[in-house]
Amino acid sequence: MPITVQVLQDASYQDQQDLQKIYRDAPPWLFAPFSGDSGLIESSLADGSLIAGRFNDRLLGAGRLQRHHDVWYLSHLCVRKVTRRRGVAERLVNQAQEMASQAGAELRLLAPAGQIEAQALAAKLHMSLDVLATGRHSEPGHCSAILPG
Repeated sequence: MPITVQVLQDASYQDQQDLQKIYRDAPPWLFAPFSGDSGLIESSLADGSLIAGRFNDRLLGAGRLQRHHDVWYLSHLCVRKVTRRRGVAERLVNQAQEMASQAGAELRLLAPAGQIEAQALAAKLHMSLDVLATGRHSEPGHCSAILPG
């Protein structure tokens, strides 16, 4: 399945519908520090941190990619339930890793403590996982979640 990964800046009506479907089945912990899927989507689109995987003009997965000087953080990663276990999350992570590398930065995954799904994905992809407490800020150290696809 050829997945195209892109930074979403202007989401079409269809993209918005797809993003809602992606996050519909996500566990509540995934949205911290946001109030829910709408807050996460709106904020991530507004600050240019939303990346998404597209197949045949439809979004199948998305995540929040926060870019800092030496380290980039990938959080809030989720894949639409009907397309999980097809490599979408891995493709999103690999593309984010390539983007970070080209910018001279390291990519790290973010998730609150105790999230087995995040730990499993990080281990599978041999990635660093920062275990963070959730809070009301969107800076590393205060937020985040990740869910494998």
